Amino acid sequence: MLVTATLELHNTLLALFATLLITSSLSACGELSQKQSEQIDEALRDSLTSSTETWDMDMEIIEEGSKKVQLWGSYAATFTSKNNKNETRIKGPVKIHVFDSTGTVKTRVFSDSAVYEPQDAIFEFFGNVRVNTRDRRHLESEFLKWQQGTNQISTPKFIIITTPTDSIAGTGFEGNTDLTDYTIKEPKGRVIVD
Repeated sequence: MLVTATLELHNTLLALFATLLITSSLSACGELSQKQSEQIDEALRDSLTSSTETWDMDMEIIEEGSKKVQLWGSYAATFTSKNNKNETRIKGPVKIHVFDSTGTVKTRVFSDSAVYEPQDAIFEFFGNVRVNTRDRRHLESEFLKWQQGTNQISTPKFIIITTPTDSIAGTGFEGNTDLTDYTIKEPKGRVIVD
């Protein structure tokens, strides 16, 4: 009887000791220092988190009740950054129609991929970028940035512009989306003046 009582007391003490050991281990692992918590929070704020994915994308941008832009792409992923800024990365082929105030397509843009920042209304086009206007003006480049709010496009890369009367190539470009007013920083080519 004494042996049984001693074994029971021993098992009870062993169980109590194991419970205390496990509890203290878990509480030590579960508590982070203030510095560790701040480091984890900073790492989470610095990372981009994917919020949506879309296949066979068809997006419209409407301003004041009128369709301004329609965009198509094979895949798009929207990311939200630490300061709640969105960025949509679009894989192509990418196609965009830009509409005038009457709802008529005034410019078409094609590229291999694009990035759209809705807060700043900025598009960036990458790879085989082509811009075609309704009055038969064409631009080709490997990169193009479009600031939708000011209706300005630009690139530091090589471009070729073709119109019904001339063809100009060069490096560095700034102008409007219908290609009627632009500047080429280092032009090359031929121009026919009436």
